[in-house]
Amino acid sequence: MKITELFKQGEFVVSAEVGPPKGIHIEGLLEEAKTYLSGITAVNVTDNQSSVMRLGSLATCKALKDEGLTPIFQLTCRDRNRIALQSDLLSAAMLGIDNILCLTGDHTKMGDHPQAKPVFDLDSVSLLHTVKQLESGYDLGGNELVGEPPKFAKGAVVSPCSDSVDAQLAKMERKVMAGADYFQTQAVYEPEKFIKFMEKASQFGKPVQLGIVIPKSAGMAKFMNKNVAGIHVPDDMIEELARDKEKTKAGITGVEIAARIIKECKPYCQGVHIMALGWESKVPDLLKLAEI
Repeated sequence: MKITELFKQGEFVVSAEVGPPKGIHIEGLLEEAKTYLSGITAVNVTDNQSSVMRLGSLATCKALKDEGLTPIFQLTCRDRNRIALQSDLLSAAMLGIDNILCLTGDHTKMGDHPQAKPVFDLDSVSLLHTVKQLESGYDLGGNELVGEPPKFAKGAVVSPCSDSVDAQLAKMERKVMAGADYFQTQAVYEPEKFIKFMEKASQFGKPVQLGIVIPKSAGMAKFMNKNVAGIHVPDDMIEELARDKEKTKAGITGVEIAARIIKECKPYCQGVHIMALGWESKVPDLLKLAEI
């Protein structure tokens, strides 16, 4: 099912992000997804996240779908030109994978193959336009597709806690005009900033999923503050993570923090997107504590 249909029905859409393995053995990922993520709306599959080579997102989506889960196919522009991007989109549609998330992608210099040549033939905005073009029955070259054209729930990303809110709103508007149906946000640790952003973003009339990364340690929080654009973990949260190291190591503190953020932001969004970063086992407890 397209998650856009659930948004239209007023359902609070919950998704969680998983990263494919660096190899072909996917049994562990599938077992964890069935055990911990079967109660959520959809499973978002990363596409060589951080430019680290892994099993493909599309193949992983198909394996999750075969297990009865609803996948969201992440598609980045970093590794493919427009021909390959369109081909993968048609492949996804043929496999019955109709939820997608369009991303520009991290530069190859960030990953484990820094010598790889980046493509970036398109960016996230032009990729959204490409999907819309395919849905009209034509490719980017103006050539007509054979048979019924694909139909997707087209997702995009936005950073509501960025230093430049106006710039993020402008990017969001361009993505809406290009065809975005829904948005997932960068991780949020400052609910007040998110709420102010959503008050302005509501003008676009598109559902937004609050992005949540469960903080694993004070060190992780400090690292994100230093290295991840659009994220700032407040000092009091870092102190909370450092206060009881055993409680934090067990994941209890991080889940408590994430649940508080969700509860505070829930009235202002239409869903939540959880980036568990290997802590998929914490997702059920997080949703229970957040009263979802």
